[in-house]
Amino acid sequence: MALIKLGANAITALPTGVGGKVLQIVTATTSTEVSNTATSYIDTGLTASITPSSTSNKVLIIIQQVMGKNSGNTWIDINLLRDSTTLASLKSVGYTASTQANYIGIGSGFNYLDTPSSTSSLTFKTEFRNVTASGTVKAQQDSSTSMITLMEIAGW
Repeated sequence: MALIKLGANAITALPTGVGGKVLQIVTATTSTEVSNTATSYIDTGLTASITPSSTSNKVLIIIQQVMGKNSGNTWIDINLLRDSTTLASLKSVGYTASTQANYIGIGSGFNYLDTPSSTSSLTFKTEFRNVTASGTVKAQQDSSTSMITLMEIAGW
């Protein structure tokens, strides 16, 4: 069995036939507040692109999405998309089961391992909606910073 050699910040070698090495990392942030009063999905403004070097590689998406709402009886649904394909959905974010007006800031962190089978440029983004169209829901509430990190991982 071969030994794994560790560099200062990365794995530099893996045993033959073992994937999992991080090949590239892309990060992006936004602090532009986006409001939604409707039940239709709109972009949060959080987006990043990566071009995998092999169709067998995977992309690990790490997101810290800041949301907020200022009304009772509403909550937020968030989608993660690769180009126009929805990969994952977070439902009922910020649900409080209250009819009273309330101001809630919400940090939603999530990860997703994608197998895009592509060597084309891929754009990952989040979108959100106001489930009940009551009051206002916001991405990057009060200009807080949302972050996305994309890691290309060698296939296995």
